[in-house]
Amino acid sequence: MSDRSLRGMRLGAQSMETEAGVEPAPRQRVEYRCEDGEQVFVTFSSEAEIPPVWTSKTGKEAFLVDGERPTDANEKAVRTHWDMLLERRSIPELEQILADRLELLRSKRGA
Repeated sequence: MSDRSLRGMRLGAQSMETEAGVEPAPRQRVEYRCEDGEQVFVTFSSEAEIPPVWTSKTGKEAFLVDGERPTDANEKAVRTHWDMLLERRSIPELEQILADRLELLRSKRGA
């Protein structure tokens, strides 16, 4: 039997020896292209939602030809420890805390 997708097959109801009476599922071929020009062709069901980005066999990101490029609007900016610290304290407060801790550390080592 061919490598086409089948829809609505009943087990034992039809012979799989011939393709008589077999109706392949409707499909569409979609083209993606990488930044370096590599073309990627993927076959989807005609009812499938087509993703805007596809990973090629070489591991590169390929974008849908004649499609909109996805935007990363959902991505949050990475917050570092320093950013979170500045949300709670001002620079003068941090300098004062540092001076207090250094004084405490020096007094313990000196004693």
